[in-house]
Parts: sequence; structure tokens; C-alpha cells
Amino acid sequence: MEKTCTSVWANCLQIIKDNIPTQSFKTWFEPIIPLRLEESVLTIQVPSLFFYEWLEEHYVGLLRKTIKKQLGDTGRLEYNIVVEKSSSKMPYTTNLPSSGNGAEGKSQSIPMPMALNKDIKNPFVIPGLKKLQVDPQLNPNYTFENFIEGDCNRLARSAGYAVGAKPGGTSFNPLMIYGGVGLGKTHLAQAIGNEVKKTMPDKLVIYVSCEKFCQQFVDSLKNNTINDFVNFYQAMDIIIMDDVHNFAGKDKTQDIFFHIFNHLHQSGKQLILTSDKPPKDLAGLEERLLSRFKWGLSADLSVPDMETRMAILKKKMYQDGIELPNDVIEYVANNIDNNVRELEGAMVSLLAQSTLNKKEIDLALAKQMLKNFIKNTSKEISMEYIQKLVCEYFEVPVEMVKSKTRKREIVQARQISMYLAKSHTKTSLKSIGAFFGGRDHSTVIYACQTVEDLIDTDKKFKAYVHDIQKKLKMS
Repeated sequence: MEKTCTSVWANCLQIIKDNIPTQSFKTWFEPIIPLRLEESVLTIQVPSLFFYEWLEEHYVGLLRKTIKKQLGDTGRLEYNIVVEKSSSKMPYTTNLPSSGNGAEGKSQSIPMPMALNKDIKNPFVIPGLKKLQVDPQLNPNYTFENFIEGDCNRLARSAGYAVGAKPGGTSFNPLMIYGGVGLGKTHLAQAIGNEVKKTMPDKLVIYVSCEKFCQQFVDSLKNNTINDFVNFYQAMDIIIMDDVHNFAGKDKTQDIFFHIFNHLHQSGKQLILTSDKPPKDLAGLEERLLSRFKWGLSADLSVPDMETRMAILKKKMYQDGIELPNDVIEYVANNIDNNVRELEGAMVSLLAQSTLNKKEIDLALAKQMLKNFIKNTSKEISMEYIQKLVCEYFEVPVEMVKSKTRKREIVQARQISMYLAKSHTKTSLKSIGAFFGGRDHSTVIYACQTVEDLIDTDKKFKAYVHDIQKKLKMS
């Protein structure tokens, strides 16, 4: 069968998909388009220069091995990059070897911002100040150092850090951070602002909720100060706006923000937005505003996995100077998994109850104190629970499953545990392997394939797996 650019890249994606977390694959590889295959050179199209630089920095080794496997030792990868100029996109083709050395880019002229009016009214500052001085409205505790990184937020945090280091100078403009309640959108958005103020104190940064912006707009209409309102926001270097989904149905406010957005973006200023949904799913917003939200990067924050939840709790305890037994931390992290806010709230409640009752916190106390709280949360099946259930079913010690022993009954329990972890959790293959004794993703793939083959060929083994799955559903 003759090789085509599409078939070669599809084969590459199959290999890449098994070697990196699902979210990273969706973010960095699904948007890539294969363009052509000439002899042993595959050309792919990527959305931006930053996208190319990220691939070369983080995945160059994987890409090189994958291309050589598909095209031989002479195989090479070249890129076609789409770069943005002002508000329009244009293709930019360059031959960039997959070497990790980066690429040169031509500087582009950026329209100069309008002259600042030093006497414009500032809705956040004490009346009477003539020079534009802005309280950025940032919480100093919201920093990158306090934001725990995990698979659930790695893209958003990395993009946020890049924006904080070079506001307005990356392709992440606007940066849209979206996700459910209590997952850290406001923390991450304000961390960017705090980073900018720390390294570039002269930058004008403002954090404002969408609701507050809307109220200020209404007040400016009542007071006939709409020009001052617009001038103030157009003078900012970085605007961080929380919960932009609240623009829904407010047509006049959307219109004024549309013009502010255009001015800032064309002036090379940075916009950071948060929302409960990605731009494509936002209802009640004008299409022209939605299209601008899609210009930069949309990065999601998902529910943190078990390892990240434990890291969040340990970080909070360290900051508060508190020590807790590991089994208590594991219990709280395993049972409170809706969002970070509930996770920290549960820990605060536990500490408060401990102080009032003058008791040391142990597992029994944790279970007693958090019974009502946990009862009202939706419990996700964890790898710890799967491992415990499988070990009880086969009557093998839990610690043996993570050991290097090759005893048949231990290997069987380990492989079934890995198979169920892959089927019933959102954990990456890499994390599953690490959990079960520091094994790599290829071991997990082999274990899952072995279990699937035995289910198809061994009735007794199939009954074991089905029994355990029933127990999982009843949990």
C-alpha cells in the first residue's frame, strides 16, 4: 500500500497517543494537519509559531523516533506554520527541521496605542488623583507557586506562565481559561497578573469580574461618563476578566467590550478571560465577540486526579504549618473529588472540628467528621479503591501488587487492576504505570491487552473480571 501524508501521520498519532497524556495529545497533536509527503520528508501544518516551539521543546525526541519508525533513518519532519498578523490569519511556510533549535521569525509592526489621557477617571482609584494609578485588584496569595500543577491543568498553567513572562508577546492572546466551579480559574488568571506586577511593575494590570464590569458600564451611562470608562480600560496593558459567560444577554455591554478588546489586541496588549465553558459552547454572546475569544488559546481546567489532590492538600498543610498522617490525606483526597474548593473546604472543616474537640486527627476522626460532607459528593472510582477491591477479591496483599514479584496470582491481580484503572478512571497510562510500582506506559498497554485476550478466551477469568466490575458499580 502506497504511503500518503495522511496515512503516515495517522500511524505516527497512534504511537504518540500511547506515549503522552490524553489532554496533551488533544491539545498539541489533534490540531495538526498533514500536508504532503515528498520522498522521506513529511510536512505538517501547525496553528502558530509558539505551537511549533512547544512541540520542539517538549516532544522533539518522540517526534523524531516516530518519524524514523514510519519513514526510515532518512525521515524528516517539516512544518507549515500559520501566523497571525493583526486580526487576520495568513499561512507562513518554512522548512523547519525537527531539531529542537527553534526558528527565526520576522518582527511585525504593531499599531501604536492612543495617547493616554492622564486625567481620565479610574473606577478603582481614590477620586482626586490626576495621574493614572491603578490598584490591580489582585489577591497576593494567588501565585504560580501556590498553584499545584497536574495533568488536569498543565496546558493552562504552562500557557499562563508564558503569558506572565511576556504579556501580549505570545500567540496566547486572548488566553481563555475555562472549567467548572472551584477548579482554579480565578487563581490561575490572577497568578498571571501577580507575575507581571512582580517582574514588570510599571505595567497597568487590572482584574475585574464580568459582573463588576457590567455594573460599571451601567453606572457610566447614568453619569454620562462613558468616554472615561472606555478610556480607562483602553489604557490598560493587561485586562483579566473573570466569568465572561455573564455577558450573555447584555448586548450593549458586549458591544462596548468588543471595542475595548479590539483596541487592546491591536495595540499588542494582553487579555486573559475565564469562563465556565469553552467559547464554542457559550450561549447568548454575539458571534463577533465569540470569534475574538477564539483568536488565542482556550485551555481547560479539569477535575484534578488523585495525585494532584494529595499534592494540593500537602501544599496547604505546609503553608499552614500543619502535619497530618498520610492515610488521612489519602482518605480526604480520595473522597472529596468534585473540585479544589471543596477539597480545601473539607480540610478546613476537619481542622476546625479537631481544634474545637481538642483531638488529634486520625483516620477514624476524619471519617467521622467528614461523613456528612462526603455523603453529598459524587465519588469517583479511584485507583486506590480498584487496587484494594482486586486484592481483597484474590486475597493477595496490596503491597505485593506494586512489587516486582512475578508470581502468577500477583501478576494477574496487577494486570486486572491496571485494566480496570484504564477503564474506570480518566488517569493517563503513564500515571497508572507509576502508581502500580513505577512501571511505564507500555507495561500498562500490555496488561490491558492481556486481560482483554483472556476475557475472550478464558470463561473463568472473564467471570473474575465481571464480578469485580459489579462490585465497582455497587460502590
